[in-house]
Amino acid sequence: MSNQYVIVPQNYRSDSMVSISPADKRYFEQAQAKQKSPPQQMMFGGYSPSPSLQKSLSTQLSEQNIDDFSRMQKDSDTELVVQYILQLRDADKREQALSELSKKRESFPHLAPLLWHSVGTIAIFLQEIAVVYQHLQPAQLTPAQSSRICSVLGLLQCLALHVQTRSCFLRAHIPLFLYPFLNTSNKSKAFENLRVTSLGVIGALVKGDDPEAINFLMQTEIIPLCLRIMKKGQELSRTVATFIVQKILLDDNGLNYICQTPERFFAVSQVLQTMIDDLHQSQKDDQRLLRHIIRCYLRLSENQKAGEVLKKYLPQVLKDPTQSFIKDEVVKKWHNNLLQNLSIK
Repeated sequence: MSNQYVIVPQNYRSDSMVSISPADKRYFEQAQAKQKSPPQQMMFGGYSPSPSLQKSLSTQLSEQNIDDFSRMQKDSDTELVVQYILQLRDADKREQALSELSKKRESFPHLAPLLWHSVGTIAIFLQEIAVVYQHLQPAQLTPAQSSRICSVLGLLQCLALHVQTRSCFLRAHIPLFLYPFLNTSNKSKAFENLRVTSLGVIGALVKGDDPEAINFLMQTEIIPLCLRIMKKGQELSRTVATFIVQKILLDDNGLNYICQTPERFFAVSQVLQTMIDDLHQSQKDDQRLLRHIIRCYLRLSENQKAGEVLKKYLPQVLKDPTQSFIKDEVVKKWHNNLLQNLSIK
């Protein structure tokens, strides 16, 4: 793959995500000391991409292999799908091919392996992503450009979901190329679609509860990026970002990682509190978002150290076991379990 396509995004530090008072920090550290936990590095991430990125992306099969795969598939759409993949190499036909392939994501189960193992396809996807970077700052992304890159991201989501391509996708560090899209704040529809679709790729990685995916993401800056969107994003992007944080918390390593330091714990808990306050004050009936928030709180309460701190910092509105704004029966059960874990009556 040509070097011009390899533009590695910079890591995003979490330092500015949360401001902790000395008293709050001491309170957390006292709870931490009770568990006799060893001191940990107080920061997110510190991850940098492997220099083997190009080599990881260069694993490809010949067109003859695609033909062999197609015959094994024995699907009436296979010939058309392969034709679209080959058309990606033609700049004049690429936009239409991307759109048509994106429509095939759910109906063609072997699309992901065909995309990954076809010659030059992943390099083309990265080229399409790199072209968009110049439109992020200043914000100049048009609806047409947003639609085109969302087709690419939809295909990356297909790769992230498929069991045969997920590990390759991670080893190639492709999620890192999407982080500049998540770091945007422009509220136009073009940028919101870009953020939501990028989050959809990360959501596909965590959806399968794959420890490899969770461990990879914990080494990157995905948590502070998601927290930023949860705090300031629009409805759909906030929901998907909260889902990602929830899935990381549901993993034992993810829960331990977030509860290791006061910076990490308060970064998550303060954003969750802000979201609860927003929902309560606006009286907005967003049960799907509320479901993810309550599940995050419940999972945090299952860590003994974090549970001790949550007794003090749980939003007042959630301390009432009869809260009427929680309508889903499953979420009501989670809420009751949360209060039981925190010994709140």
